[in-house]
Amino acid sequence: MQMRPNRRQATATILGSAALLVATRGAAFRAADDPFTLGVASGEPAPGGVVLWTRLAPRPLDPDGGMPQARVPVRWEISEDEGFERARSGTAFAEPDWGHSVHVEVDGLSPGRTYFYRFIAGGAASPTGRTRTAPAIGAAVDRLRIAFASCQHYEAGHYAAYRHMVADDPDLIVFLGDYIYEGNPGRNGVRSHLNPEPTDLAGYRARYATYRSDPLLQAAHQAAPWVTTWDDHEVQDNYTGAQSKFLRDPEAFARRRAAAYQAHYEHMPLRRSARPAGGSMRLYRAIDWGGLAQFQIVDDRQYRDPPPCQPGDPGGKATIGLRPDCPGRHDPRRTMLGAAQMDWLDAQLGRTRARWNFLSQQTLMMPFKRIPPDTPDAPPSVYNLDAWDGFTPTRERIARRWRDARVPNPVVLSGDIHSFVAGDHFDPDDAGRIIASEFVGGSISSGARDKTLKRGASLNPGFHFADNSVRGYGRIDVTPERCEVALRALSDVRDPQSPIGDLARFAVENGRAGVQQG
Repeated sequence: MQMRPNRRQATATILGSAALLVATRGAAFRAADDPFTLGVASGEPAPGGVVLWTRLAPRPLDPDGGMPQARVPVRWEISEDEGFERARSGTAFAEPDWGHSVHVEVDGLSPGRTYFYRFIAGGAASPTGRTRTAPAIGAAVDRLRIAFASCQHYEAGHYAAYRHMVADDPDLIVFLGDYIYEGNPGRNGVRSHLNPEPTDLAGYRARYATYRSDPLLQAAHQAAPWVTTWDDHEVQDNYTGAQSKFLRDPEAFARRRAAAYQAHYEHMPLRRSARPAGGSMRLYRAIDWGGLAQFQIVDDRQYRDPPPCQPGDPGGKATIGLRPDCPGRHDPRRTMLGAAQMDWLDAQLGRTRARWNFLSQQTLMMPFKRIPPDTPDAPPSVYNLDAWDGFTPTRERIARRWRDARVPNPVVLSGDIHSFVAGDHFDPDDAGRIIASEFVGGSISSGARDKTLKRGASLNPGFHFADNSVRGYGRIDVTPERCEVALRALSDVRDPQSPIGDLARFAVENGRAGVQQG
């Protein structure tokens, strides 16, 4: 499948359109080098529109991307035909303060349609992307195909998973965090990060540019609209709210977090409502797909309290996630989502009428008492307090809301743990009653950490499947009556041509809570 059109042919096609740039207000910019090195993307599909994204960066690892310190006009075009014979178009401005990124919120489109789009800047044309608008609100929809993924450590493996994801032809791609990893370059991977660990805006821009330059990742962005959230590595491993995991210099960490948030916005197809302000960035929102599905996308990093049961003074060492049970796990004053986001989610779950409701978030949500890693033959006795097990009142509040609001068919989509998991959520007030299902879609490339995962899962209620020996993603086919889940696993993440297969298949039936064999 050819993902990047011939540049000479594309440029010849749009010479007349490019001439319109002369009349726009902005810097005179002529591209000596390709300004579209980071590709194109779309996201946030709505019934009447979608977000189109690119970032001008002829030298993507430079702090300014190789662009002048001036706003640059960028023409966008979108059409139902790939030849752009009946295209809508307009001009956006790539601003230097935002890394010359472009976020075009196109509206007035037809619901439930496939569109093609591209950008033109400095006489050069971008690759052509394909996107899709959501069906009309409440519309009857026969089928939806979702691919969901997370955790794409650049050094740990190649992105063969995206080759197969594109071939699966999803309507929507949901990414659940750890789009980048922030560490220094390593020596044992299949490739290396191209800049030191970032702590400022220039560093995070270079790190995103490293990832965004991968052709397989670019192809996945060109193939379908994305809906995204983040986890911790977009800033720093295991950070919590405004606090570094090292508990050092809060002002320095606040500057680092603000830089990381801005770089995240600059590289994702997000709406203006997500643009960072004052060091914060709102990512929680809902995406509807007609009357068939709603995605409640939450942010469980920015607003959370620090993990409980930690040593009072870590002595400059990172705080530790795995701990035995303690009173702090059950303290109702502590929060995973923050008060405002939790109130929003309560309201959203109370009014949704979608047949399927996908809580799309970062970390394993099911209760999971783990085996201590230094005693693999011991019984489970510790919890990962960096995940939902550190915030049981928030988890139980959501479960009760699913139950009391009679939310139709709640399904949790999760990432973070570099594992494939399928399991059930139980009513916190009735341990025999299943009220939701959960699926973790492995990792695109990031390696396994918990060597006792399978044994630990077999000793915890609710788990139907757990495997962290392979990498990949999840694919879901949704109809009004059934949600079919395929956990897709690569043969070798180190091989960019790796084949893939279904590791396991499951289903959830409409009106019948709980995971079934697919």
